[in-house]
Amino acid sequence: MNLMSMVLLSTMITGALIMFNFLTSNLQPNMDKVSPYECGFDPLGETHTQMSIQFFLIAILFLIFDLEIALLLPLPWATGNSTPKLTISSATIILSLLTLGLVYEWTRGGLDWAK
Repeated sequence: MNLMSMVLLSTMITGALIMFNFLTSNLQPNMDKVSPYECGFDPLGETHTQMSIQFFLIAILFLIFDLEIALLLPLPWATGNSTPKLTISSATIILSLLTLGLVYEWTRGGLDWAK
């Protein structure tokens, strides 16, 4: 089979599975499914509390810098290839952009936890 027929076949199978799931699912949830669950007990307080946007901003910054570390871990092995100057310059550019983003967030007050 060529590539187009494989893509078409996988798209058709995916669509059929999605339609099967939609047709066989229960679209009217009962009260037990929409109520919060706290280890078998009735909820003690407000269950749908709002999360702080600041928490999400810090979490996104953490993910960005965590991915940056994961991308830079193989850097010592990559400098042994035929073009180490290109590897080091691209890593420097990535680190510079991330540092500029961090400084921007810092100056805008994005890292202040309590305001």
